[in-house]
Amino acid sequence: MRIVVGEGSCGIAAGAAKVYSALEAQVGTSAELTVTGCIGMCFLEPIVDIYDGKTLLKRLVKIQPSDADKIIDFVNGNADAVADIEISDDDKAFLDKQTRIALRHCGIINPEKIDEYTAEDGYQALKKVLTTMTPEEVIEEIKVSGLAGRGGAGFPTWFKWNAARQSQGDYKYLICNADEGDPGAFMDRAVIESDPHNLIEGMLIGAYAIGAKEAVVYVRAEYPLAIERLTNAIAQAEEKGYLGDNILGTSFSCKMRIKAGAGAFVCGEETALIESLQGERGMPRLKPPFPAQSGYWYKPSNINNVETFANVSWIMLNGGAAFSTMGTESSKGTKVFALTGKIKKGGLVEIPMGKTLRDVIFDIGGGIKNDAEFKAVQMGGPSGGCIPAHLLDTVIDYKALGATGAIMGSGGMVVMDESTCMVSMAQFFLDFTAKESCGKCIHCRIGTKRMLEILNRIVKGEGKEGDIELLEELCYSIKDGALCGLGQTAPNPVLTTIKYFRNEYEAHINEKKCPAKACVDLLTYSIDADKCKGCTLCAKKCPVNAISGTVKNPHSIDADKCIKCGACHNNCRFGAVVVD
Repeated sequence: MRIVVGEGSCGIAAGAAKVYSALEAQVGTSAELTVTGCIGMCFLEPIVDIYDGKTLLKRLVKIQPSDADKIIDFVNGNADAVADIEISDDDKAFLDKQTRIALRHCGIINPEKIDEYTAEDGYQALKKVLTTMTPEEVIEEIKVSGLAGRGGAGFPTWFKWNAARQSQGDYKYLICNADEGDPGAFMDRAVIESDPHNLIEGMLIGAYAIGAKEAVVYVRAEYPLAIERLTNAIAQAEEKGYLGDNILGTSFSCKMRIKAGAGAFVCGEETALIESLQGERGMPRLKPPFPAQSGYWYKPSNINNVETFANVSWIMLNGGAAFSTMGTESSKGTKVFALTGKIKKGGLVEIPMGKTLRDVIFDIGGGIKNDAEFKAVQMGGPSGGCIPAHLLDTVIDYKALGATGAIMGSGGMVVMDESTCMVSMAQFFLDFTAKESCGKCIHCRIGTKRMLEILNRIVKGEGKEGDIELLEELCYSIKDGALCGLGQTAPNPVLTTIKYFRNEYEAHINEKKCPAKACVDLLTYSIDADKCKGCTLCAKKCPVNAISGTVKNPHSIDADKCIKCGACHNNCRFGAVVVD
């Protein structure tokens, strides 16, 4: 019997390491104790699975170190010992409703042991490719699959591989973009932490296809666990003959290394990433030439993101046609999303393209926290757009999402409820992109700053007539004039919130009110004398002594002293504090 503790970053943050230590102190020889990565159910961490061979006996959720006794009792034969910590049928549906390809091993195998990966047909796709297929046949299989880049642009993978293959050069590079910088996105991190050999195998197949002799994984330094496990996996692959010279006894040789990025969002753009790899400041290059002709060290290079490579070995083993049967006519296969925000069941979701936003948010994600009203979902990170409630039945594919003004992006999906101010949300994302602009082109460097200044004024109640029109004019100028994808997509959150929530902008500007009651500078706090019981709790909690009154008599708030912290409202048990 095996006890498996989920030790992805989400599990560790929730206390999985302490759970492991508690189990380690008691397990003895009664069971094997091991770890795995993130299975995707982040809302239930820490998670402990109990296996008999490959059969999952129990999945236990929200485990505390004090639950170790129950788990050991179960292992020792007490079938009812873990009844109160077992996953519910409703929560089981979170995984049951998914189709997992890129995430197929995540949360199942131990990412630190290559033998567990090879036991699940790991490196069989590489063996098949190297011994029975030409590079051109590999590229053709990817073409048949319809796999498009999962980093956001959705560009056909086969086309990029073929361009690099046909480029003349004695030395070529294959690069994995793991610079996952979107707020609320953690798909790439989870794959590397939970299934690093799948990434390595996919990259090796890509390297063989384009003729690359060296592969580089550019991963953000803020992912220390991912870097640690990938470093370990590379060493294991080299030891087993899957990496290095004459791989699996063939003429194909390829080495692999990791480059830790310093956290610049713009380095998600492939040419800025290349500049960073070369030790330069991360700034985009003019294109053409494209990386396929002149990339890393000005040699032919190919760049794909983690999720793209995570699909490759499955496609090679099962055939491109099997992958293409999933999804829509224009968007094939599955897509991984990081479901976050005001959602009941946050975590990683992998579904076939063609499902709707409603399917993901309500059917899989369980709906909105506290059963609040759904308002919008931000797709594609800070460069994406907000999709409102009336478009919940939008199909998830590149074309349909693009028609809303949003983008697929790398897969961030931030859910918002009625308490979210859409003007403030646009301000938040634009603040991020303005700070992350590399500064190379004027439209992005200055344009995003000017837009942010306008939004800052609006949320402070200092907006004026014509601000909305000026924002729109700036948005289109920046989209048309920016050099790279960061600047070209930075206006998306502003454009989509104006398009779908223009009334909120108008309320901020004309009425000096925030309909969501989220913008602090536009709020006023008062006490309803009819509801106030004079309990004095609000006065005691006020940090600036802005509330006065006597016991059992109605209190009042001095507006000049009030800092609008909300402590009075949060602590009033009678609903007497009015926020307007």
